[in-house]
Amino acid sequence: MSRNLGETGLRRKRRTGDPMRSYDALPAPLRQWLSQAILPWSPASVRRVWARALARGLSADDALALLGQAETNTLAREKRAIRQPVSPEPSRQ
Repeated sequence: MSRNLGETGLRRKRRTGDPMRSYDALPAPLRQWLSQAILPWSPASVRRVWARALARGLSADDALALLGQAETNTLAREKRAIRQPVSPEPSRQ
């Protein structure tokens, strides 16, 4: 018997807008960085970091370096979370 998400009570996220159009609207250096990113960044989140960096007076290269550092920090945080030993539940006797 096949079941779809509607029958299980789970909700699917609906996309708003066109992700490819959002990607195509990014500046060329940002599209290049995003095409080589390790994490699955959305065009909207990359654009937010980029805009904040430029608003603070950073150059385009500095903004890209900031994105790289954000990605490195996220990967390190995820790596630590994976390495955290799972504490066993106390035994009930």
